[in-house]
Amino acid sequence: MTASKPQLYDQPTMLSFLRDLPNICSLAGLSCAVIGIFFATTGNFPATMIALIWATLFDWGDGIIARRLKGRSNESRAFGGQLDSLIDIVSFGVLPAVLLLSFGEFSPWFLPGSLIVVAACAIRLSYFNVFGLNDDSSYMGMAVDNNGIIIAFVFLFDGIFSHTFFSVTVYIIFIAIAVLNVAPIKTPKFSERWFYVLAAYVIGLTIIYGCKLWST
Repeated sequence: MTASKPQLYDQPTMLSFLRDLPNICSLAGLSCAVIGIFFATTGNFPATMIALIWATLFDWGDGIIARRLKGRSNESRAFGGQLDSLIDIVSFGVLPAVLLLSFGEFSPWFLPGSLIVVAACAIRLSYFNVFGLNDDSSYMGMAVDNNGIIIAFVFLFDGIFSHTFFSVTVYIIFIAIAVLNVAPIKTPKFSERWFYVLAAYVIGLTIIYGCKLWST
């Protein structure tokens, strides 16, 4: 005899996973990404950068919390892994793509670059979901959370050069980031102690971009 399928009431509800602290942290990162998309479409790039780097910090934080939290069920782990991956596409694929389009004043010339950014992010995450880490200390290709770290640094130079020159430079850098995401190269997996370095970086850039917002 075949085993009967579990009844619907035997399964946890979708919203029950909101009680899981790592998932709450992941959703906080998603909120930052959506806010960043809004500011990108309105041309408020300093605010976009603040949202992007905080999305990155929450992305790092959910993994650390998940590893340290005791007693999580296998279902919570599996759900959290899927949620994190889907949010990463929004934070480090869709948000940078919208940012690139907006900074390029929605010129059709910037559309191929935006598509490449999103596609590379989706491919990178799909590959990781299947194969995982290359070994205990490295990934295959650059992890997509590094996209936010690099982009936020690059936009510190916005306003120093002409908009046309900087737009072309940003376009090239975004394509380079996409290539690194899917490149067959090993990149290091940062240990948890780097979270404090990232936190300091995020706070520092938040102050810098906050000052830019204040001065405009």
